[in-house]
Amino acid sequence: MITLKGNTIYIRALEPNDLEFIYAVENDLRIWEVSNTQTPYSRFLIKQYLENAQQDIYEAKQLRLAICQDQDFPAIGLVDLFDFDPKNNRAGIGIVIQDNEKRNQNIGSEALELLIKYSFYHLNLHQLYANIGVKNEASNALFTKFGFEKIGTKKDWLLVNGVYQDEAMFQLINNKF
Repeated sequence: MITLKGNTIYIRALEPNDLEFIYAVENDLRIWEVSNTQTPYSRFLIKQYLENAQQDIYEAKQLRLAICQDQDFPAIGLVDLFDFDPKNNRAGIGIVIQDNEKRNQNIGSEALELLIKYSFYHLNLHQLYANIGVKNEASNALFTKFGFEKIGTKKDWLLVNGVYQDEAMFQLINNKF
């Protein structure tokens, strides 16, 4: 089981009792714009996903970890590695803190730092990338804080509330850690 401890948070492997939390996150319409979700997820599908979560990143090509604030480990957010490419040693990275009250408390920063270090030191990845809507100022600031560089903009990439918006692509090369 993966459990990484920061100063005030933990990130850990998903557990069966995370079903209701993941169900709430995946079906939160406010998050759909950043997660590219189009349809709701059923508890059945999430239960199946959790049953297969024991696959390692080399099998699943992704890794989702829960963000927790205390040792009882109730999840407050998720961090993901996705589109894992072991040949080229890279992966996409994403983060979500579900409750607005938990945002702007350094939780996202600490979780992102733990996942970057895990990716570079344990998985030996060469690079991480993130796709972020240009209007998502909080995420843009978070990723640039850790050295992610904006390498391009995809014009009219996201349709948000009937309006097309640009999406920036950020990259972090493993020569900074």
